[in-house]
Amino acid sequence: MKENDVVLRTVTKIVVFILLTFGFYLFLAGHNNPGGGFIGGLIFSSAFLLMFLAFDVKQVLVSLPIDFRILMIIGSLVSFTMAIIPMFFGKPFLYQAEAYVTLPILGEVHLTTITVFEAGIVLAVVGVVVTVMLSISGGRS
Repeated sequence: MKENDVVLRTVTKIVVFILLTFGFYLFLAGHNNPGGGFIGGLIFSSAFLLMFLAFDVKQVLVSLPIDFRILMIIGSLVSFTMAIIPMFFGKPFLYQAEAYVTLPILGEVHLTTITVFEAGIVLAVVGVVVTVMLSISGGRS
């Protein structure tokens, strides 16, 4: 990478924020609309990969205290755990429980166990994609 990539670095700072916001929206909207954990994870991964392209990989890895291999394992365990827990209560595999909770500022919020499952999917996808890309590029995964 050239030393004078000022435009790329400046645009990356803005676009990464937009990608992370859009990925979070897709993650939350996936319960009732198109989107979900997998697509949100791919958008999050693209934000990390854009940072790796614009800045030095080692610099980004030092500034982000994330081990993407561990992130992948944690995401898989969260999703697997949320899938099998209902079986211990006599429910089918991947059974979804839901509740409506009233919060002080947000008002009535619809909570489901599938959101935790999808969060695990996001973590697993981000971990896998970034680890694979870092391995291909020769960087530390």
